[in-house]
Amino acid sequence: MSFNHRDEHVDDRMLLVQANLDDMNPEWISFLMDKLFDAGANDVYVVPIIMKKGRPGIMLNVLIDEDRLSAMEDIIFSESTTLGLRYLHASCHRLAREFEHVETKWGELTVKVGYHAGKLVQFAPEFKECEQVAKQYGVPLKQVYEEVRLQFVKRHI
Repeated sequence: MSFNHRDEHVDDRMLLVQANLDDMNPEWISFLMDKLFDAGANDVYVVPIIMKKGRPGIMLNVLIDEDRLSAMEDIIFSESTTLGLRYLHASCHRLAREFEHVETKWGELTVKVGYHAGKLVQFAPEFKECEQVAKQYGVPLKQVYEEVRLQFVKRHI
């Protein structure tokens, strides 16, 4: 099912796929996460865990639409050391989202904006754009974020 992300909605056909990893080089995690995102995962995150016999491990969590399960299984089994997966059915409430542009001293930058019941409740500068500006102009990333947030707030007061 496809949704217009400008409309607030609930996705009822989601799965949370989990795998415990206790014998995998943690440096491989970012590669695995990138592949899962590239294949259409909605979210990917890891949590440090303590497994049986006190072994440290990592729990991989991948939030997907049910239709993407086969592709995600292929990636997880080929790029990780897991021998099994858990599946939890999930519903995800998603805010209506839009992108706005604000003018800063470094040029135009993007802000992701979230609405609940038609009311603005969240906003965040786009990380990659802010990171690029920080590198290009040799300024702290937090300074770029503060400037983008300030310009956005000025527009919405």
